[in-house]
Amino acid sequence: MALGWTGYLIVAVLVLTTLAFVAARARASATVGGDVRLLHSLPNYYGYNAAMFTAVPALGVMVIWLLAQPMMIENSVFKLIPDRVVGEGSSRALVMSDVRRVAEGLDIAVERGALTEEEADTIRTDEQDVRSILGGVGVALGSNVEPEVLQAAQQYRSKSEIGTFWMVLVVGAMALVGGAAAIFVTNGDFRARNTVERGALGLLMLAASLAILTTIGIVLSMLFESINFFRLHPWTDFFFGGSWAPNFRGDSDLSILPLLWGTLYISFIALLVAVPIGLFAAIYLSEYAGPKVRSAAKPLLEILAGIPTIVYGLFALLTVGPALVSVFGRGDDGLLGVEWMSGATAVLTAGLVMGIMLIPFVSSLSDDIINAVPQAMRDGSFGLGATHSETIRQVVLPAALPGIVGAVLLAASRAIGETMIVVLGAGAIAKFSLNPLEAMTTITTRIVSQLTGDTDFASPETLVAFALGLTLFVLTLGLNVLALYIVRKYREQYE
Repeated sequence: MALGWTGYLIVAVLVLTTLAFVAARARASATVGGDVRLLHSLPNYYGYNAAMFTAVPALGVMVIWLLAQPMMIENSVFKLIPDRVVGEGSSRALVMSDVRRVAEGLDIAVERGALTEEEADTIRTDEQDVRSILGGVGVALGSNVEPEVLQAAQQYRSKSEIGTFWMVLVVGAMALVGGAAAIFVTNGDFRARNTVERGALGLLMLAASLAILTTIGIVLSMLFESINFFRLHPWTDFFFGGSWAPNFRGDSDLSILPLLWGTLYISFIALLVAVPIGLFAAIYLSEYAGPKVRSAAKPLLEILAGIPTIVYGLFALLTVGPALVSVFGRGDDGLLGVEWMSGATAVLTAGLVMGIMLIPFVSSLSDDIINAVPQAMRDGSFGLGATHSETIRQVVLPAALPGIVGAVLLAASRAIGETMIVVLGAGAIAKFSLNPLEAMTTITTRIVSQLTGDTDFASPETLVAFALGLTLFVLTLGLNVLALYIVRKYREQYE
């Protein structure tokens, strides 16, 4: 219901914005007797000014309201739930999930006529089977509805409806007042263009600030949860322990070192595949290929970058893994006659497929860097009697080397953060091993595993995912900073 009102409100604001644009433009023209040459700004700027003051404040308040209202309502409703309900193997997140599901079910039941508004607000579990009523309108519940959860859901509905009513009222009033004020100040001497340009600049600054604030928010959210984890689990075991064995019953070994080893090992194999192929492809496209070949080959190569990683993961699981098993595994069935590989999931499987995925990253960046080397350097080398290959080896590649190293480091950070290929291709065993034909796991895979299913965000076995995420963030950030440092310090400046 709230979503429906939100949609209607957005449409209403857009309609008011259009009307304000037309009205302000007409008023500006009318104030100068229809001679637009007497206006300070072009007529459209007066319309843009009115549209800006109508839409931007109203929609901005609506976005903030929609973000803040659910959190405020949940904090208010959660206080109504007794500790008995929360303490029976559940958590706040799980209980509030049930509350929201029941509240949405009551809304659907009212919309479909299964309940009246009065019945939805007064129904009790001892009067009717709420679970069967909600199931009849397509809302699936995993267990019976507790009386306290039902009452909290009814309060959730009530507070949401009140909040939505006030949101519609406030946002609508702001759109009307903003549009009316902008139309009222419109006249021939009003500097509408200056106001619109300042408003556009403010919106651009807001967009840039939101991107920065989002990054800061992500880091802080991981940092605070990581601090909670280290309060429950010793940091020495996390950073210096030798095993990974989470146990939700307690006594867990939660060391990052086996996961970090698997992450770096798989990434190393991926770079062994991607760097030579990608670099050779870049050299061919930039130094040997003709315009027609280049215009066809480069887009085809970069298609690899647009393939979803889940597709790469399926390719690893269904094609590359069985192919490796046919060569290295299952005794007499293997091509080599020795059982070196017991299953399709292995470090080599994930590394090969991830390397294929990284080829366009290395080739595209390296191609742009090689093309940035001035043609005059090549011509000078040719004039001294060097061959084409000698020019590439001794002139072009040394000049482009800092940028190529930066491209490789960026590809390495991309490999370290990969998830789906590792989930489907590498396995889920955390251990130290040099054998690339054995299954291992990575940091990203364990993050997914620890946060999958019904989790208790008060246990170290769940909170460890945030510590892993923060460590991974620091690792990839370090690689990116190193890449930028190398490129900026050692790159050559050409005119």
